[in-house]
Amino acid sequence: MRRLLYVSHPEVLVDPAVPVPRWGLSPVGAERARRFATATALLDDVGSVWSSAETKARETAALLVADPPMEIYVRGDLGELDRSATGYLPREEFERVADECFAAPEDSVRGWERAVDAQTRTVRAVHAVLTDPRAAHGDVLVVGHGGVGTLLFCRVAGLPIAREHDQPGSGGNVLTFDLHEDSRLVPTGGWVPFEHVS
Repeated sequence: MRRLLYVSHPEVLVDPAVPVPRWGLSPVGAERARRFATATALLDDVGSVWSSAETKARETAALLVADPPMEIYVRGDLGELDRSATGYLPREEFERVADECFAAPEDSVRGWERAVDAQTRTVRAVHAVLTDPRAAHGDVLVVGHGGVGTLLFCRVAGLPIAREHDQPGSGGNVLTFDLHEDSRLVPTGGWVPFEHVS
């Protein structure tokens, strides 16, 4: 059976002077992506690669399919939950606001995109990917972000939005879904760190 592999970008270079969508991978994040690409068989059957337009996701996608290189299709609607109302937040404050965002998914917490809206956007974007003729063969690799990846997982798994389903660590995790002929997705489990994927 074909699969959808949803990958969250690993660690980034945090720069308060740069808009969050333009943050790139840190050396640690880039190395984790390189190691994952060479150490796992999970990517062997990938037939198409799709990425969020954010720099960190595009960099991750390029590293995952560097050898041999594959074309990467970029979609803006695969982007992370829009946090531009606050921009950069120190880590502890960011975590508090993210907790509030997931706890009150129908509210805009401090101007952030509502979790319900980000979930709907992401589900529609993934459906558009799966019905695109370029995704008709092999596994489908989508490289995106932990927050919206978690929202996708909650919708597909029939779970309420809750941060308890969020990815561990600072990124660099994988969600795997069985992909049925009717484009229906069935999750095979929750987030798995790069290092724990065989």
